[in-house]
Amino acid sequence: MLKIGDFSTLTQVSVKTLRYYDETGVLRPAHVDAATGYRYYSASQLPRLHRILALKDLGFPLDDIAAALETGVSIDQLRGMMMLREAEQAARVREEQDRLTRLRVRLRIIEQEGVMSKDVVLKEVAPQWIASIREVVANYPAVGKLYGELMGTLGMAAFTGPCAALWHDREYKDKDVDAEAGVYLKQPIAEKGRVSVHELPAATVASILHEGAYIRLSESYDAVGRWMEANGYRPAGAPREIYLKSSMPVRQDDESYITEIQIPVAK
Repeated sequence: MLKIGDFSTLTQVSVKTLRYYDETGVLRPAHVDAATGYRYYSASQLPRLHRILALKDLGFPLDDIAAALETGVSIDQLRGMMMLREAEQAARVREEQDRLTRLRVRLRIIEQEGVMSKDVVLKEVAPQWIASIREVVANYPAVGKLYGELMGTLGMAAFTGPCAALWHDREYKDKDVDAEAGVYLKQPIAEKGRVSVHELPAATVASILHEGAYIRLSESYDAVGRWMEANGYRPAGAPREIYLKSSMPVRQDDESYITEIQIPVAK
């Protein structure tokens, strides 16, 4: 038998916490001296304590921990819960990283207020054949899954030109985005499966070359917006993103990417 202080030292759990576990009934001492009230613990209680600490780190309240211990918690169950928690934490970390990146982008945009970009050009683009799949996807990055289907349907031999995306909504949307993912063609090919082959019309576009991560595309869209207002133009069609340099698998934060943004405009 070990006194509570010795048990605390060996398990690296404070005496205060062990007393709280006793009071709540989650972990009772193996023996309490009737004369002195001293609590004594046994090494046989270590498995239960380890499960308590594991479930606590998984975010379970003590009431649920007590119930779980009564029904029995296997190592496989703990491992499964840990893997789920690990995935949830990783998602939270990615979400916070994306939030910080968006904040950096927003600060850079604010710093550029009143500064007209010299990178936006007005140009005429000729009609362009494209093989594409159009679908309402969960969000803008989710357009990537359509390229996988496109490649699987057409095969890599069809990808002789750059990939492009067209965004058909009349506004920015947080979800349910009307997206078209395609590959530019030198000449039309036969349609297959869900792949549509059609010709994009000629257009006058405000164009900017975005060098950097997709998560920073808003910087370039902002520059085009300020240029259009300063030069008396308005949007007149679905924005096009032409992916001149990217990699597989696609990453939203890869700074080596090069993307041309084209927004059809009219006076």
